[in-house]
Amino acid sequence: MHSYRLRPASDNDTPMLLAIYTSTRQEEVAQTGWPQGQQDAFLAMQAKAQHEHYLLHYPEAERHLIELSGETAGRLYLSDWEQEIRIVDIALLPAFRGSGLGSQVLAALQARARRAGKPLTIHVETNNPARRLYERLGFVEQADKGVYLLMRWQPDD
Repeated sequence: MHSYRLRPASDNDTPMLLAIYTSTRQEEVAQTGWPQGQQDAFLAMQAKAQHEHYLLHYPEAERHLIELSGETAGRLYLSDWEQEIRIVDIALLPAFRGSGLGSQVLAALQARARRAGKPLTIHVETNNPARRLYERLGFVEQADKGVYLLMRWQPDD
C-alpha cells in the first residue's frame, strides 16, 4: 500500500468535499426514485447542512483531504479534545474503499491516540459497513444514540 498524506482542506476544495459526501449517500438517495437533478440538489443541500453542523459543533476540528499518489481519496475531520480524540468524519471515495487505506488511516489515528494517552472515538451509523472495520480494529460500542453508535478505542495503558 502506498503511503497517503493529509492535506488541510480549504474553501477551494468544496466541490471535492461535495463529491466525497455524495459518494457516501448516492445509493441511498437513488432509492427514492427521484429524477437525477432532484437527487443531486438534495445531496448538495444535505452536504451543506452537514458542513454547517460540523462548523457549529466542531469549530476546532482539523479538516483534511486524504491523498494517495497525488489523487484525492477521501476526507478526514478530527477533533483533538482534552479527554479524547474524536473522528468527526472519515469517508473514502468508492475507488479507494476496501483497499486497506481506511485501515492505514485508522492505524495512524490509533498511534496518535496512544501517544496522547487518549481514547479515539467515532459516531457510526448502525448500518454502516465500515462498522465491521472499526470492530476489527478494537473499537467497542460505547453508547447507542439511535441511528448512530458511539464507538471507542482505548489505548493500552
